[in-house]
Amino acid sequence: MLENSDIQITSIEDSIKASYLDYSMSVIIGRALPDARDGLKPVHRRILHAMNEMHLGKSAKYKKSAAIVGEVLGKYHPHGDTAVYDALVRLAQDFSMRIPVVDGQGNFGSIDGDGAAAMRYTEARMTALTEELLKDIDKDTVDFIPNYDDSQSEPDVLPARVPHLLLNGSSGIAVGMATNIPPHSLDELIDGLLVVLEDKEASLEAVMEHIKGPDFPTGGTIFGKKGIIDAYRTGRGRIKLRAKTHIEKKPNKDVIVVDELPYQVNKAKLIETIAELAKEKSIEGIAEVRDESDREGIRMVIELKRDAMSEIVLNNLYKSTQLEITFGVIMLAINNKEPKIFTLLELLKLFLHHRKTVIIRRTIYDLQEARKRAHILEGLKIALDNIDEVIALIRTSPDYDSAKAGLMSQFALSEAQSKAILDMRLSKLTGLEREKLEAELDGLMKLIAELESILKSEEKIENIIKDELLDIKEKFKCPRKTEIVDDYDDIDIEDLVPNENMVVTITHRGYIKRVPSKQYEKQARGGKGKVAVTTYDDDFIESFFTCMSHDTLMFVTDKGQLYWLKVYKIPEGSRTAKGKAVVNLISLQDDEKIMAIIPTSDFAPNKSLAFFTKNGIVKRTNLSEYKNIRSIGVRAIKLDENDELVTALIVENEEGEIVPSIDGEENASLDISLENEDLGANPDEILGEVLGEQNSDEPSKMILIVTRKGMCVKFRLNKIRQMGRVSRGVKGISFKEKNDSVVGAAFIESNDQEILSVGELGIGKRTTADEYRLTNRGGKGVICMKLNDKTGDLIGVVMVDERMDLMALTTSGKMIRVDMQSIRKAGRNTSGVKVVNVDGEKVVSIASCPKESEEESLDFDSPASEQESQDFDSPASEQDTQE
Repeated sequence: MLENSDIQITSIEDSIKASYLDYSMSVIIGRALPDARDGLKPVHRRILHAMNEMHLGKSAKYKKSAAIVGEVLGKYHPHGDTAVYDALVRLAQDFSMRIPVVDGQGNFGSIDGDGAAAMRYTEARMTALTEELLKDIDKDTVDFIPNYDDSQSEPDVLPARVPHLLLNGSSGIAVGMATNIPPHSLDELIDGLLVVLEDKEASLEAVMEHIKGPDFPTGGTIFGKKGIIDAYRTGRGRIKLRAKTHIEKKPNKDVIVVDELPYQVNKAKLIETIAELAKEKSIEGIAEVRDESDREGIRMVIELKRDAMSEIVLNNLYKSTQLEITFGVIMLAINNKEPKIFTLLELLKLFLHHRKTVIIRRTIYDLQEARKRAHILEGLKIALDNIDEVIALIRTSPDYDSAKAGLMSQFALSEAQSKAILDMRLSKLTGLEREKLEAELDGLMKLIAELESILKSEEKIENIIKDELLDIKEKFKCPRKTEIVDDYDDIDIEDLVPNENMVVTITHRGYIKRVPSKQYEKQARGGKGKVAVTTYDDDFIESFFTCMSHDTLMFVTDKGQLYWLKVYKIPEGSRTAKGKAVVNLISLQDDEKIMAIIPTSDFAPNKSLAFFTKNGIVKRTNLSEYKNIRSIGVRAIKLDENDELVTALIVENEEGEIVPSIDGEENASLDISLENEDLGANPDEILGEVLGEQNSDEPSKMILIVTRKGMCVKFRLNKIRQMGRVSRGVKGISFKEKNDSVVGAAFIESNDQEILSVGELGIGKRTTADEYRLTNRGGKGVICMKLNDKTGDLIGVVMVDERMDLMALTTSGKMIRVDMQSIRKAGRNTSGVKVVNVDGEKVVSIASCPKESEEESLDFDSPASEQESQDFDSPASEQDTQE
């Protein structure tokens, strides 16, 4: 029975906490993390020390791996044999270590993930680099600690003449922390160490002129220096590492060849992943994937289909597979028995400090040994100087101890000197040996003086470090394998999407989608079209337009805000799909409604964005002011109360046009309108004075604004000055009828161009721009299209282009595509011909889109009847043409 005094009361929480902390520290210090000085974990250090004790140097015969593992287990490492053998195998893999420290013979695994052969089949020995890690270990350069059962001693750290932690890197997961240090080029590391050695205050920038970044044994390409700089400055960073590839051209197709893989990527699994993605059609364009790697290196071949674009497929592979990885750097290591995250400079300085300590301890050891030897030689010299007396004393002495005592007392020798004299051979009495002894003694005295001077001089110690580093650099040539690209351009999904023509539709309830325009087959004039979208019962198509996949969409809302979105980011759907709510794509406010969507391929300063409101206000702002759009949007136009945006156009500026350096509210204060009755002069004349405008009769770019009641005004583009982003604008057109409003606008570059006008009942016409008289901005304009019961109100206008077709959208969601050239040309003051067969519906929107290619099938309906091709009204009277 236990006595009460042997029982200790404690809470289970405290007991578990203490036990877990002990376990954690054991894992952190004794297993998972490397020492910051020699860069080795305990298991690696024990393996190398055991091989050194077994005299398995670079020139020794190979030894069975099982024997090495047994030596490590029996003397130093009280864990399983699998852990030791796995560690030994990794030290021998040239695809894991920048410079292997174990020379393996046999199957030590492969980059395909194949495991090493059993330890009884493989053999190993140290490499030349390992000898540099262990050099001088027998000169008391490092501390030795007892092994797990106190029967042996093992080094606490290796002398390490090379910066092994940064050279071969390290990775490990401890309790609550992990390390992941990338390998580097030895040449660069030594150059960086020399910089720090010569300048104790050297900056990271100065060091990085030599240490460019990680250098992985499998090569690859690092994109961007930001991750490298973060890792070196803070100890943490994310490095983008990509495989090296090249494209081989064949007669009918391209072939992507992978030459180098990212670090620690399993080639066999990567091939399986690519094949699976190709099979599932997650990545289009891949015909076959095969491995042609051999002893000469990696060669992974990806054959493409005939119509596949190699750049798009390759970028898809980078995005979806381990052809590109992110290497997360965590430079965590042990120093003074504590884990710490180091910066690059700290690790370099710590290594130099370690080397300084090793050199000092080695010098002290050498000095002690030199003094011991000199002491013995001095005794031998005394004996040779008094050889007859020494011989006589020895001959008369009864035993060894008596002779030793006699020598010590008669010649004032130490015990060590007396013992050396007694052990001396008779051959040392010759004259030649005497000279050798004196020469050795003189040499030792010089060596002692040199060693003492080293210990007294910091500069000499640093020179020794420098010479040793240069010697290492000379022995181990280590050219860089991994290429570093200065600027990393994030893989934009734009590179993954073909730049195709798209039809984008948006409904009244805010559902948006994109559909390839080739899905809408061209029909003859008067065709009934195809359903473009399936809508809810209370929803309808509000607007649509055509653009390219890579274009940028600018969404302008009723609040005057502008948002930015790439076309390819809009979900692609079928012709009848409902689409996705636009609020899920851009950050609209709850009560905000999109009023205009403007596609653009660039934000060039030679273009401007023209806004047209329902009440006839027009504003023009340089397009470059909208290129830096934030996720929350920016102010695009200042709207009056009860006014809303109708449309917006991108127009090309006049050559040599001066953009006023006015922005914000200052620009808005210069707005001039014909409604200002207190102005004593023509507003355009005042505007010309403000901007230095000169009247000219030469042709220039023009703007056409049309209203719901069929009126229009055409004026020069330079009548609208460029304004700041948040300005209001100026009066573009005045209305003849109170219930009239602006429905569209067009940009005219030449009077030879044609304008296509369409009414809501499907009636339309082509008219030459020259027929629309040039007037001043702000006037009531002229008749654009003669309206009646058969035409309905005017829906809008588009510019005729022989490369474009007309797309018309009806209230039920039908999309009708018509060749513009098939529409009859008519005068300005006419109604036109039937363009779209609406079948009791109404046209809600029109737009132009590129023509289909000749290879695409065309679905022509029967042409419109002869009656439909006739004009619906005679020209209006002359009075109707007046302003």
